[in-house]
Amino acid sequence: MEHYLIIARSVTYAQRMQRALARSGIRCRIFRAPRDLTDRGCAYAVEIAAGDLSAALPVLHGEALDPVQIFLSQRGTFREVSL
Repeated sequence: MEHYLIIARSVTYAQRMQRALARSGIRCRIFRAPRDLTDRGCAYAVEIAAGDLSAALPVLHGEALDPVQIFLSQRGTFREVSL
């Protein structure tokens, strides 16, 4: 199953992203970002379904919660997508 990982700069930002997305009806979960995706030691990832990205980005931008990076996860591999 495809999904996106939205990289946040900290757990606080990831939690804020999660709340903003939940208010908009977008399901997500947060966890520590995989080490091979970021050089930031404290980065967290917000995982959303592949079909929710186009709705999620305006919500996050409107809350001033712009992602650090976004990755598409397909069959255990990650590919960075442009913002």
